[in-house]
Amino acid sequence: HGDESGDKTHITDWNVDDAEDYDVKKLGQDELSMRVRVGRNLIGFNLPGEMDKDERIKFEQKMLPAFDQLMEKYGGKIHSLTPDFGDIGANPNLISKEKYQKLVDAHVMFKDMDADPYLKSAGISSDWPYGRGCWQSQDKMRIIWFGEEDQLRIMCMKKGSNLLEVFANLNEMLSTVESIDGIEFARDDNYGYVTSCPSNLGTGMRASVHVKIPNLTADGTDKKAKEVCKPLGLSVRGTGGEHTPIGADGTVDISPSSRLFIKEKEIIGKLYEGIEKLMAIENA
Repeated sequence: HGDESGDKTHITDWNVDDAEDYDVKKLGQDELSMRVRVGRNLIGFNLPGEMDKDERIKFEQKMLPAFDQLMEKYGGKIHSLTPDFGDIGANPNLISKEKYQKLVDAHVMFKDMDADPYLKSAGISSDWPYGRGCWQSQDKMRIIWFGEEDQLRIMCMKKGSNLLEVFANLNEMLSTVESIDGIEFARDDNYGYVTSCPSNLGTGMRASVHVKIPNLTADGTDKKAKEVCKPLGLSVRGTGGEHTPIGADGTVDISPSSRLFIKEKEIIGKLYEGIEKLMAIENA
């Protein structure tokens, strides 16, 4: 993370008042699929890899009043995969397998974690599907996953051109969540927000867009794109997320790699700069 001295501390800063206009239309791009998310975990609960079935159910129930408050502001509904709440009884938010698959296909819900060998080996997918689900707002732009790699994945997504729009929407929603009584995120004074994967420590943020780079993906893979993007400080993924293939038209998901010892407002700036530099190479 570039801290050879060992003296750095992580600083949280969402203030983009002095930021320039991060509109990708200035870079010759049309509207892009934009998404910004953060991983968060609550004080008082184990990280997902150490949770048992009862704690996963308890966490979901802890979040229900918070979702009620979010729905008062943003509308929407809870989609839960938890078959039942044990001794407490039935789960009123339980959805069918068909509805779950539709949400996965729409990139609203996460995939079957029990099929992921990495999550399985870490204990993160244990007790599937108990304690798993999501809330989505009425406008479909705001989503909170619960029970995935981190206890909460809070995100905003939209098809548009101004990166600051999804960034500002997420900041507003995050402030709303943090203001809810009983919700306190686990945070370290030196290393920022605590996350299951050490690579997410700090901001816990991933800001990404889908861009078409047919020249750099002419061989049908993202190998060349990754070689080009790494020096730019960008990560490349498939359109369905990590460990998924690129789009048939050369669409990839790109995002700044840094999470720790970088401010949130700097990540969104680096995404804009990264798009500019990547497209210059693509079109050269």
